[in-house]
Amino acid sequence: MAQLSETYACVPATERGRGILIAGDARSDSIAYCNGRSVIIRRLDAPLEATIYGEHAYQVTVARFSPNGEWVASADVSGTVRIWGRHGDRALKNEFRVLSGRVDDLQWSPDGLRIVACGDGKGKSFVRAFMWDSGTNVGEFDGHSRRVLSCAFKPTRPFRIVTCGEDFLVNFYEGPPFKFKLSQREHSNFVNCARFSPDGSKFITVSSDKKGILYDGKTGEKIGELSTQDGHKGSIYAVSWSPDSKQVLTVSADKTAKVWDIIEDGCGKLRRTLASPGSGGVDDMLVSCLWQNDHLVTVSLGGTMTIFSASDPNKSPVSFSGHMKSITSLVCLLQSGQNVILSSSYDGIITRWIQGIGYAGKLVRKDSTQIKCFAAAEEEIITSGFDNKVWRVPVNGDQCGDSQPVDVGSQPMGLTVAAQTPELAIVSTDSGVVLLQGPKVVSQIKLGYAVTTSAISPDGNEVIVGGQDGKLHIYSVNGDTLTEEAVLEKHRGTITAICYSPDASLFTSADANREAVVWDRISREVKLKNMLYHTARINCLAWSPDSHLIATGSLDTSVIVYEVDKPASSRITIKGAHLGGVYGLAFIDQNSLVSAGEDACVRVWKLLPQ
Repeated sequence: MAQLSETYACVPATERGRGILIAGDARSDSIAYCNGRSVIIRRLDAPLEATIYGEHAYQVTVARFSPNGEWVASADVSGTVRIWGRHGDRALKNEFRVLSGRVDDLQWSPDGLRIVACGDGKGKSFVRAFMWDSGTNVGEFDGHSRRVLSCAFKPTRPFRIVTCGEDFLVNFYEGPPFKFKLSQREHSNFVNCARFSPDGSKFITVSSDKKGILYDGKTGEKIGELSTQDGHKGSIYAVSWSPDSKQVLTVSADKTAKVWDIIEDGCGKLRRTLASPGSGGVDDMLVSCLWQNDHLVTVSLGGTMTIFSASDPNKSPVSFSGHMKSITSLVCLLQSGQNVILSSSYDGIITRWIQGIGYAGKLVRKDSTQIKCFAAAEEEIITSGFDNKVWRVPVNGDQCGDSQPVDVGSQPMGLTVAAQTPELAIVSTDSGVVLLQGPKVVSQIKLGYAVTTSAISPDGNEVIVGGQDGKLHIYSVNGDTLTEEAVLEKHRGTITAICYSPDASLFTSADANREAVVWDRISREVKLKNMLYHTARINCLAWSPDSHLIATGSLDTSVIVYEVDKPASSRITIKGAHLGGVYGLAFIDQNSLVSAGEDACVRVWKLLPQ
């Protein structure tokens, strides 16, 4: 069997010009955020512990813990809210279609009986409040003419709801059942976020007009503003109150976070400014924040999460990040006695992870192109994108050196490196293969069939090319010449992956018809067959260091591990390893397997004796 030992979670999905929402549960010191169809819950004091909920059919936009911390309400772009148990099997309590469009924010009532949601919709249906167990409406929310970006529930009685949005309005409702009470137009641009103080005495709204306005929590009347002296120089996207209701935290497009003292007359005076770590680029704009216990959490447009101490201004902040988009491949390396994992995602980000530690930075590349194929040797990486070019780049820590790309003539389909002679690499294109030695093209060979993938042996003496017709073509390598030695016909679908064992005695091939085959390299006969336990296309393969185990990753979200010397039926199956499919696999050691996939997460699995 396999046991999950570490999760390197994806970061929140962000959108330029918009704030995003992260939720907190102060009791467990956990946060929740969204990426794709997933809701990610992770503890601030244990970032390697993350749980992921992936039952939404559409992109998730917001998730909130119930007041008792036992339930989570999450919503998506279709207007659907799902209420599910946070612990155990995360059973679904209820599902309601509350809006006809995207849900941008939702909040629980303090007694945990009601939920208010807001966002986009048809006509003037931008807000809805309902009972969490039955979906029954508990009010009418007139007064908005455009998308409502944020809503908040007063945490003390008498209950109130405040909403704000793209029509520059802040609307106040009394209830339940909730009815429109008054509307405030103090802002001159989108009102991005509204939040009640924990004691219910006040609420605050922040806007793209760079202002923060404070109101009386019971009446909705304006009582003050955040000081414009030393204020934000860009749109304010989010705000969060301190637990004692005496301070607020704001974040802005100006790349800073600010802590404000809320004085008795309802005005806000700047206490300190928190500078965003980073290079100062667009990705360092801050789009979300959360004040939880002693933690001040900020999120940048690039997905970096930074945690400051509220009580100790001199304490250095802690930052961690990860992938925001689907991971396409990964490799494992031993560097300075540490197991290092490099994962590449569709958007061109290469992230460095250290086993037992987690996030260790992103590789700073000179070219920022998207990555289609990725490989690595001891001190260099080889990448290819959608521009027909292959980059071979020296790496020192998280810094990439200078290099010149090699144009291979057409878009690369696959890329592998000869493990024992890493200067040799084979690149497959749709019509042939390109043999590289260092940064130079040794040969460029057109083949008379449609190529889908290829692999080069560890010693660099052999190349296997997979075709769309399901055939494996084996070539010997002699200088710049490839000589066809054999054609193997066993697969009934397009070849999707080929991988040599580390000792070069075996190789594995997999196809789009969900089958994998282990071959003896010398005799070219099948060593392990009937590997037909996936329910969809196999995307990736990985061998254990001792060439005894072979792992397959599939579009069906599962990973299967086989022992070469045992029947395929005695396998280890990891179901639901990655929502949307598994696209990267690698062994760290004989008992540790790393996987990555569509959900932008990396996971480390311990393989236990059967």
